[in-house]
Amino acid sequence: MRFMRAVIVGSGSEIPPNAVTNQMLARIMDTSDEWIRERSGVETRYYVDLGTATSDLGVAAARRALAEGATAPEDVDLVVFATMTPDYYFPGAGPLLQAKLGLRNVPCFDIRQQCVGFLYGLQLVDAHVRAGLARTVLLVGAEVHSGFMPYSAANWDYLYGRSDVPPTPAEHAWNSRFRHLTVLFGDAGAAVVLQAQEDGSRGIVDSVLGTDGADYDKLYVPGTGFKHRPYTDPEQFARGDHIPVMDGRYVFKLAATRMVEVAQQVLARNGLRIDDVALVLMHQANRRINEHCQKALGVPDDKVVHNIHKYGNTTAATIPLLWDECARRGRIRPGDLVLLVAFGAGMSWGATLVRA
Repeated sequence: MRFMRAVIVGSGSEIPPNAVTNQMLARIMDTSDEWIRERSGVETRYYVDLGTATSDLGVAAARRALAEGATAPEDVDLVVFATMTPDYYFPGAGPLLQAKLGLRNVPCFDIRQQCVGFLYGLQLVDAHVRAGLARTVLLVGAEVHSGFMPYSAANWDYLYGRSDVPPTPAEHAWNSRFRHLTVLFGDAGAAVVLQAQEDGSRGIVDSVLGTDGADYDKLYVPGTGFKHRPYTDPEQFARGDHIPVMDGRYVFKLAATRMVEVAQQVLARNGLRIDDVALVLMHQANRRINEHCQKALGVPDDKVVHNIHKYGNTTAATIPLLWDECARRGRIRPGDLVLLVAFGAGMSWGATLVRA
C-alpha cells in the first residue's frame, strides 16, 4: 500500500513597506521602547499601506513560494488560508487569493484558529494528502492587524512623520488605553507549497492539536459579531469593542503550559526526544513565553530561532515566516526534523513535526 506524505517544497513571505519602531509608537501613546521590549521582545513591526489587504500579502507570499518550489499555479489543487483578519467578513480570504492567482475552480479552505491557524492548516493538508484528495497544496498564513489599530487618520500621518500635528490629549488617552495590545502586532504574509510524495521520510510527520473554549473571553474581540444586532454599530466603536481584549497574565501562564505539554506529546507519540529535533520554531507572540518553553523543554539556544523583535506578532503568519527565513538562511536543511509549536485564542494550541 502506497503511503503519501505532504512535503514542503517551497516557501515565501511578504513584509509590508512601513516599519514602525517602538520609539515611533511612543509619539502617539503613553509607552516606551523599554516598556515594550521588556514585556514582549518586540522592537519593530510593519504595517501595510492603506488599501492593501490580507489577501494581497498572501498572494505575494504565495507567488514566491510557488517560484521557490518550482510549482506552476495551475498545478495547485487545494488552497488553505489561515487568517483572523480577512479582507471581508465573507467570503474568506482563500477565494480572493485563488482568484488573484488565477486558480479557477480549485477548492479553498479558510481557517480561523488565530495564532495556531497555520498548524491547524498543516494537519488539514496532511489529511488531504494521505487520503489522496490533494497532491499540490498552497497553505498561506497572513494578517493585516493594522486594521485593529485605534488611531485616527491624523494620528497615522503623525506616526509616519507625514504631519507635524500630534494627537490631541483625548486621542493620546484613547491610543494609550489599548497600548498593552496594539504595540504587539504587525502585518505580514507567508506561504508554503506542499506536494504529495510517496513512501519517503520527508514531510509532515505528525500533529497534536487542542482547544478549550471555556475561557474564550480571556482573549477575544467583544464587538462586531453576530451575537449583536446589528453586528456592528457606532456605539461598539465608541466603546472600543472592536479592539481585542486580553487577560495578559492568564494567557501568558496558559500558553507557557500548553506549548510545553503539546510539544512533549507529539514527541512522545512518535518515540522521539527533543535531542532528535534539529530546530524548534515557536509562535512569535511573546519572547518571554518562548524562553520559558525553551528552558522547560531543554532546547539549546542554537536550535531556537526568534524574529518577534523584527516583526511583532503576525498571528497566523509567524511560523511560516520563521520557516521561510530559516530556509533561506540555510537553517533548515533537507532531512532536518523541525518542531513547530503554537498557542492562540480559543484557547487553542498545537505542535507539528515536519521532516524537511
